[in-house]
Amino acid sequence: MMFLVLTDLHQEELKIDWINQLENEQNVDAILFLGDITNFGTCDDGVRLLRKFKHPVYFIPGNCDPPNIVREAADIVNSVHGKSFEIGGRKFAALGGSNPTIFKTPFEIPEEVIFATLDKISSKNMILMTHAPSYGILDEIPSGDHVGSKSIEKIVDMYEPLVALSGHIHESVGIKKIGKTLFMNPGPAKDGYAGILEIDGDKVLAKLIGPEN
Repeated sequence: MMFLVLTDLHQEELKIDWINQLENEQNVDAILFLGDITNFGTCDDGVRLLRKFKHPVYFIPGNCDPPNIVREAADIVNSVHGKSFEIGGRKFAALGGSNPTIFKTPFEIPEEVIFATLDKISSKNMILMTHAPSYGILDEIPSGDHVGSKSIEKIVDMYEPLVALSGHIHESVGIKKIGKTLFMNPGPAKDGYAGILEIDGDKVLAKLIGPEN
């Protein structure tokens, strides 16, 4: 299975042609979209953008998206916020929004709710899709502070996902292997970043695509 991993488009509609070109060049099976399709926009804004993608999309919202986009997008994409599901026999668990921030953005979730929701849908060796990162991993902002979710960190420790995908922190683009888990933040699509994730059984290959490429 080959996936194009995207996050943080923030309503930069001019990037859609580039994304569709990537989908074809990389011969992906589907898009994993990790949130912030809008930039404090409406459901109509998000749905209009999601309609433009050419391949199947598995979508979770970000903290800058309206919470009701979960329902409104369900007719055009696989809206998987708060759900477990399978692709090609591989189990996934997905949760959008973010842990609380100082900015009081539209879709923030208390840490205890993040943990309770993910704990119900998680399984060993899953692919974990979240908008917010695990605390301490690909979550560093320019001040040097770590702002990821401690509940997601706990879920990662408990369930040891094969892959943990996140966005949200634009400055923490990267891929890291820690223990049994490969972590990826593909970077903000609004700035020309994306990720490629290939899964063959328990073999995982990941790469980043950036504007310099």
